[in-house]
Amino acid sequence: METEKSIDVEVAYARAQAQALIPVKGQPGMTLADAIERSGILARFPEIDLAVNKVGIFGKVAKPEQVLASGDRVEIYPPLIADPKQARKQRAADTKAAGA
Repeated sequence: METEKSIDVEVAYARAQAQALIPVKGQPGMTLADAIERSGILARFPEIDLAVNKVGIFGKVAKPEQVLASGDRVEIYPPLIADPKQARKQRAADTKAAGA
C-alpha cells in the first residue's frame, strides 16, 4: 500500500464584507497553524490575530498544534461582538419591559 504523500485542506475565514476559502496542500503531520501560515490568509486579512481569534476544524474549536487530515476545513473565527449570555439576558429584559 502506497503511503500518502500530501494532504489537501482548506482554510476558511468570513466576515461581513469578505469571505475566503483557500485550498492548501501539505505533508502528513501538517498542523492547523501550519495550514494557516501556508494559506497566506494572515497577509490578506491583517485584522486576524491568532492570539485573539479562535480556530477550529469543521465548526469545532481546536488548538493550533492539532494535526490535520486530508479534507479538513480549518476555520478562523472572528471575535465575538457581544457576550451571548449578556445578549440573552438583555433580550429577556427587553421582552419583559415591552410586555409590562
